[in-house]
Amino acid sequence: MTILTVQLMLLILAAWKAPAWVKEIGLITLTTCVIYTLLSAYQVCIAVQLAGDIGMGVMAGGFKVMLIPLIYGVSIYLLSLIFRIVQKPRI
Repeated sequence: MTILTVQLMLLILAAWKAPAWVKEIGLITLTTCVIYTLLSAYQVCIAVQLAGDIGMGVMAGGFKVMLIPLIYGVSIYLLSLIFRIVQKPRI
C-alpha cells in the first residue's frame, strides 16, 4: 500500500509538473494494484491450506482484505484519467 501511496503522490506531482507522464503513472499504478491483489490471493490460499477446515466468515474476511489494494489502485487510476481529461487541450 505504501508503494501505491507513493504512486499517488507522483501522480499529483506529474499532473502539476509533467502532464505527459500522468497516463503512464496511472497505468503503473493499475499494474501494481493487480500484482498486490494476486499476491494477496496467493497468501489467502496458503493460509487456507495450512489451516485446513476454516469457516466461511474467515474466508470472506480474507477476500475483503485482499480487495483493498485493488480498490485503492483503481481509484488512483481513475484519478489519473480525470487529470488527463482536465489537461487535454480543447478543440
